[in-house]
Amino acid sequence: MKKIFDCIIIGSGPAGYTAAIYIARADLNHILYTGPIPGGQLIKTNEIENYPGFPKGVKGYLLMENFKKQAEKFGTKIYFNNVIDINFKLNNIHEILLDNNKKIQTKTIIIATGAYPKYLNIDNEKALIGHGISTCATCDGFFFKKKDVAVIGGGDKALEEAIFLSKLCNRIYIIIRKSKMRASKIMQKKIYNINNIKLLFNFEIKKIIGKKKLEYLICKKNYSNEEKKINVKAMFLAIGNSPNTNIFKNKISLDKNGYILTKKNSTKTNIPGVFAAGDVKDKIYRQAITSAGTGCMAAIEVEKYLSSLDLDLDLDLEE
Repeated sequence: MKKIFDCIIIGSGPAGYTAAIYIARADLNHILYTGPIPGGQLIKTNEIENYPGFPKGVKGYLLMENFKKQAEKFGTKIYFNNVIDINFKLNNIHEILLDNNKKIQTKTIIIATGAYPKYLNIDNEKALIGHGISTCATCDGFFFKKKDVAVIGGGDKALEEAIFLSKLCNRIYIIIRKSKMRASKIMQKKIYNINNIKLLFNFEIKKIIGKKKLEYLICKKNYSNEEKKINVKAMFLAIGNSPNTNIFKNKISLDKNGYILTKKNSTKTNIPGVFAAGDVKDKIYRQAITSAGTGCMAAIEVEKYLSSLDLDLDLDLEE
């Protein structure tokens, strides 16, 4: 007889690992599948200063390693597989297909697949990824020591990237398409105190020039015909994220931007036994701590759902 798990957790960021910690402590039979980036986007974050419990800050990869160790301590089995397809609700059981063609059956699923960086979607951008264009300054900034570089975006992530690069690079241009930044005030104060960072408001990238590697950028100022050539050897994109929900399209309720819709004050989706946590459902806060919080919520709701399911089975009633 094929084994049926109590819960499968898809994703290994703060939401997935937090859910695993609570699910494990509830003594439920479960597995966590990490997906393509074990630890999620935080492993690419150099310094996290606003996660409670770390007054001196903490490296992103260290924080996620601690999450992982804590989940494993309580018995979570972690596998480095990708989920490539899901059949929801097969006789009250959900079935997932892994990248090794293995099929797993489970009573509940917690989707914590997070999000991925957005691109500008202009000519030459994808061709130069890895050759001067990057979405991770902490990963690739070292290769551009003492060079001029650009960061695209005006949020906390963009400013964090710029601050990191300011310690390595000659000059950092932050290119912002609006007239002001949307980053937190404390991050903005830090930026204004760094001499080798230059802010360019109301500019958008129009052309990316380079054959085998990035040579320079052509920017156009909004509401005018003014163009500016920026000689940089690297461009770091920090313009937001899109949810990792491609495999769930037409299978679960999503909003127009692809985020999973959940019931108010809940992680419940439109499918009984399926819950969503973290950035895959959150397009407002998108913080490590809020992701962890929804991971906790999802695990508690899984427990309640399984209890109600067991009660229904005892009474020989349909769900």
